[in-house]
Amino acid sequence: MVKMASTEEQDRKIVLEFCHLLEKSKQLFNGLRDLPQYGHRQWQAYFGRTFDVYTKLWKFQQQHRLVLDSKYGLKRWQIGEIASKIGQLYYHYYLRTSETNYLNEAYSFYAAIRGRAYYSRAIKEDRPDLMVKKLRYYARFIVVCLLLKKMKLVRELVIELERQIQEYTTTYEPEDQLEWSLVLDEIKGFIKAEAAVAVLHADTNPIVLSHRLSPLTTPPCERTPHMTLSLQEILIVGSACEQAKFSELTMDMFRMLQTLEREPTESMHPLAGHPMVTHGGPHDASPAASRMPPYGVPGSKGYVENGDRRGMRDNPHKYLLYKPSLSQLMVFLSSGFKELPPGGALLLYMSADGCFSTTKHPQDYGYELGGLATSVKRDAVDGGLAVRGKSSAGYKEPHCLYPGDLYPYTRRPLFIIIDSDNSFVFQHIPRYFGQPLVILMSPQDVPANFQGMNLQHHGSLFTLFLHSPMTALCYICNVGDVPIHHWERCQNYVDRFVTEASRLVTRCRMDEIEQGIGYIDSSYVQFFGDDFLRTLILRFVFCDVTLRLHRGFRGRHQRPRCEPPLPSAELLEHPSLAHIILQLASALDVRGHFVEGPEGD
Repeated sequence: MVKMASTEEQDRKIVLEFCHLLEKSKQLFNGLRDLPQYGHRQWQAYFGRTFDVYTKLWKFQQQHRLVLDSKYGLKRWQIGEIASKIGQLYYHYYLRTSETNYLNEAYSFYAAIRGRAYYSRAIKEDRPDLMVKKLRYYARFIVVCLLLKKMKLVRELVIELERQIQEYTTTYEPEDQLEWSLVLDEIKGFIKAEAAVAVLHADTNPIVLSHRLSPLTTPPCERTPHMTLSLQEILIVGSACEQAKFSELTMDMFRMLQTLEREPTESMHPLAGHPMVTHGGPHDASPAASRMPPYGVPGSKGYVENGDRRGMRDNPHKYLLYKPSLSQLMVFLSSGFKELPPGGALLLYMSADGCFSTTKHPQDYGYELGGLATSVKRDAVDGGLAVRGKSSAGYKEPHCLYPGDLYPYTRRPLFIIIDSDNSFVFQHIPRYFGQPLVILMSPQDVPANFQGMNLQHHGSLFTLFLHSPMTALCYICNVGDVPIHHWERCQNYVDRFVTEASRLVTRCRMDEIEQGIGYIDSSYVQFFGDDFLRTLILRFVFCDVTLRLHRGFRGRHQRPRCEPPLPSAELLEHPSLAHIILQLASALDVRGHFVEGPEGD
């Protein structure tokens, strides 16, 4: 009798401890919403405490599953909810650190929820809020799979999500039925737009290629002592209207964030007691609690400041902003500026519609030529500026990023990429402080025969060149699919181009030093030592040379610009680069789209 009472008391303590951990975990998780999204250090300790509690909670429910099942009535959807929040923690930690390995961790928990069918009986609980949690889980899982390029699984999840939405709306007739239909339409449109060019197996099934940076795709470089800077802070802004988007990621943002990350890998150096799964009783197998945190979370107990970080990839830190207000944009830009370490560079990428000035004789290039719309609607008009060509008199548009707004940030090394139909107004930014400054600007117009291709919805052509030069070239030559063996052969020409362009950039600088001839601005050389910035510069060169040679892109506004200008004869119009592009065109059997050689403006 005493033994039975002792067992009941022990079971009661287990249930109370579980309830305590569950409540504490919810409080900490909800508190994440109040943390500033900018800055590096304010949130790290809080994230660490949250990870610690979820580690204890996950281990605890595994170790005491039988007691919790019988005494607490633990349901499978509750386990799924815990796993879903752990997945969210990893995803948001990825967003705050830019370390792509955390995406794999988020994926492991989301995949376990689906594999163990934790939410399979959610509809039987007669709780519409529980079904909403299930739908949100699917939406988050799809985002993680998109970022990891698991496109086959994405398509399976979309089918499942559509079925779940149908079940939800039929059972409860909810008020948010239209909202979920729009979410489904968004993701379907995003997937369709993302597949600009299909690379096919021999059996005609598509192959998913990653375009993140890897040792095999990093452009070569003959390093010099002048290559002193490294990319440390990135701000990616997507404000283009009518562009495919999902979960506050436009297509341009989606492509650029991958371009500025290294290829994620599974942990190459597993920690002791760090298996992929561990058995949690007779019910199922679940992700191991010891996976939290696998590489150390700053602020958590297991974190070692200078410990073994071999499993990590060193990605620059980045912020993602979807249609921000101007004040939000400036706060995040200021935060990135503030966080720059010595020798670090800040990159601003902005994809947005243009705000056009009606001033006939501008005297101030900083504010009288127009700029980029941030959170303004497409047809919004305010004062002397208008989005996409509409005009009015009065005040300037308040939610517009003007070139003059960026002047203060040129106090530190600054690399700017502007993708807009009003991009060229940013070429006049002065270098008041003598710091390295490079501005890459998209073409402001596309040929008439490309305007019917719905380029605006599918993402910018310029960003596509920076993301995947080979895909962009195929796209402008109407090549819809390429067999994998042919793709790899053609990709070799792209690699040859990049290698040759890198050699020419380095040679231009050496000629300048030896002969006193200003072939290339020192800003390019200082940025050139960074793998990501070098990649962007060389892909810009590829874009410029390709469009110079393409018969369809004849107007000056149909080709990109950069500031400071890159040398034409020594680089952009160099015969060796033109020759490689024409060889690539012949290999793709699209030689007819190109002229015999580079032409002037």
